[in-house]
Amino acid sequence: MKSEKKALTLKTLNKSNIWDLQENDIFRMWEAAEKDSDMKDNLRHYIDIIRSAFDMEEVKVDRPEVIKKYEARGFKVGQLRIEDNKSKWGIKKRPILRVTDLSYENIRHISAQKLIEVLDRNFGGGWDSLSQSIQDIIESGFDISTTTLPKDRLRKPGGMYEKKVTDGFEVLEIPKGLWVEAIFAKAKPEKEKPKMTFDDLDDLSSEDDTNEDLEDLPEQNEYEDEEEDDYDEDKLTEESYRTTYETDPEDLSSLEAAEMADDYEG
Repeated sequence: MKSEKKALTLKTLNKSNIWDLQENDIFRMWEAAEKDSDMKDNLRHYIDIIRSAFDMEEVKVDRPEVIKKYEARGFKVGQLRIEDNKSKWGIKKRPILRVTDLSYENIRHISAQKLIEVLDRNFGGGWDSLSQSIQDIIESGFDISTTTLPKDRLRKPGGMYEKKVTDGFEVLEIPKGLWVEAIFAKAKPEKEKPKMTFDDLDDLSSEDDTNEDLEDLPEQNEYEDEEEDDYDEDKLTEESYRTTYETDPEDLSSLEAAEMADDYEG
């Protein structure tokens, strides 16, 4: 995690990795970016990302007693240059205290123990008392399982409770009369995106060439034979019936001659 923080700059910040930072990191990164030529053009973008995880307030009155009040509220106070004006700002990371503070952006930036604390602080009705949207957010970052058993059977040797704790799950116990609901939580491993190599690029090029060759082939309708067998003879009109079948020219001449002979005899 520390190496990731060192690599982050204002340009590489997003609404997910911003949760890895603390207030002092923001001041340091901002100062480092002041010399960038495109700082002004992207200023509002950077501020929007920072404000997704931090509260920012400009210190209008730069006096020691005012700054102490900001610090008493948990703000770190430092200087930021914004649009050629360098002034003091108070920055405070938003705490994750309630389940409503959880989001898809920050859920992977808290520990299972922190999640259990948040759940314990917010409700006593069990996992099902959470809204589906909150459950989805939590399960995007954690493996969750629950069980409800009589209090004297919950920690039975060899049972689910023991197996989950041994497997590294944090657990929250919610008393429900003589029963207890246990919520088990364990952070899901990060899925690394596969890195493309030059060999992969060559394979893709070969696939493109193959696709181009296939495009030159005449199109075939896989349903063509099936459609020909499915027509309804009762719905065919006389005209469509005549045009449905191809007739050899010599057979057509013989047919016309036979019809003329029949008319003459008639």
